[in-house]
Amino acid sequence: MWELFRLRPLLFLVEFPVAVQYHAALILPRSAAFAMTTPTRVGDRQAPAASAAVRQIGFLPLLALFYGYTAGGPFGYEVIFQRSGPGMAIVFLTFVPLFWSIPISFAAAELNSVLPVQGGFYRWTRAAFGDFWGFQCGWLNWTGTFLLNASYGVLAMDYLGDYIPWLTGNTKWAGACIVLCLLSYLNARGIQVAGAISIVLLVAVFIPVAWLCAVSLFHWHFNPLMPFVPPGKPFGSVFGNGLALAMWNYAGYEQLSSVTGEMKDPQRTFVRILAWNTPMNILTYIVPTALALAVLGNWQQWETGYIVTASRLIGGAWLGIAMLVASIIGTLSLSNSTILYTTRIPATMAEDGYLPKWLGGIHPRFRTPARAIAVSTVIYCLLARFSVEILIAVYIWTRIATTLFTLFAAWQIRRKMPDAPRQFRIPGGRAGMAYILIFPVVLCATQFFYSDPIVLRWAPWLLVGAPVAYVVLRWGFGLKPTAPVTPAR
Repeated sequence: MWELFRLRPLLFLVEFPVAVQYHAALILPRSAAFAMTTPTRVGDRQAPAASAAVRQIGFLPLLALFYGYTAGGPFGYEVIFQRSGPGMAIVFLTFVPLFWSIPISFAAAELNSVLPVQGGFYRWTRAAFGDFWGFQCGWLNWTGTFLLNASYGVLAMDYLGDYIPWLTGNTKWAGACIVLCLLSYLNARGIQVAGAISIVLLVAVFIPVAWLCAVSLFHWHFNPLMPFVPPGKPFGSVFGNGLALAMWNYAGYEQLSSVTGEMKDPQRTFVRILAWNTPMNILTYIVPTALALAVLGNWQQWETGYIVTASRLIGGAWLGIAMLVASIIGTLSLSNSTILYTTRIPATMAEDGYLPKWLGGIHPRFRTPARAIAVSTVIYCLLARFSVEILIAVYIWTRIATTLFTLFAAWQIRRKMPDAPRQFRIPGGRAGMAYILIFPVVLCATQFFYSDPIVLRWAPWLLVGAPVAYVVLRWGFGLKPTAPVTPAR
């Protein structure tokens, strides 16, 4: 019944006149694989035998891409120290991963070992809960990342604005659009280009960050944990703001699954990247800022982007300039990786019949979803007129929805396919499954409770838009989903 899982899975591309499609197939011995000419059954579909090679990358460039997507450096979250106090902020940054990103990592690792398919979490949700909920997951992820990627273009201009005072209004918007278009073009060139760029960018980020840490060690004057919370502020506001920022920092760990088809040895590589990425992110968020606070003690002045000012105050003008460059590079790395991970989802949804087929068109030379990248980029640029705070505050609701879909898909797939061999299984049996579900749900409920009024005004409309889009596309435009990719029986 589970012959598919007795051999290592391979994701290959099947070329059609309009688009290239991803399917799960069997890895055979090399000679047999190249000689195979008959169709292989894939879940409820018949996958054609002809295939085209997909460009793939290995562990190091993929780790750089994923780190770039989930962290990218100690940038963009500095205001957590002012809003929640240095003590509570460091507690959040240390322990939220235990109840947020690690459960997501566990769920994604097990699901990938059962269904290692391009489109990852979206197709897992569809396999677990059906066509409607699969669409909700994919649509919310895609539309939510319009906001996220637009914010990175704006953030890059915000950092530059500290040194270029005239970078405002339409000039700022044009600069953000140029950044987003350039990174989208590089992504359209292929995952190897994006991976190589990420490695170079992250090395450039680590140099000034290490420089700041080294200098700070010799000028330690204050306790970086004090005060624990800002004096005189309501505890509820302090707690809610800090939790929201920490959850944003550690969100999106399921996104790695969207490029499973472009990984070498996906089942092994996937788990290794998740195991390395979480501790890297924790150290990135805590060590440089904690050391800077220990030197300056001025947590009340920390706003978004303050790490650049702190570097100048601690190490002089050259360190300040180096950190400015690093902050822009880190933001570009975030945007570069986000475009890579998120534009594979609409292409996969187009393949599955949810979206028009032309959107899933693959570039004949670079083998990338160039049309999905182009359409997404246009929307990024339109949204780049708004502030980072507004974009992120609304975006986090779509991220929470996508994450919860992934977590509950792990539970449902465990119920539907209990005997499927897994190279990775969430540890702890039923207690482990309860751990990956209960704690993230509690964090999400807390985040909703403490949401700002502007978020409560706009975010629900974004969530409601997903079922409306499903109805319009399904019955208004007559798009009919194909059979889902499921384990062969």
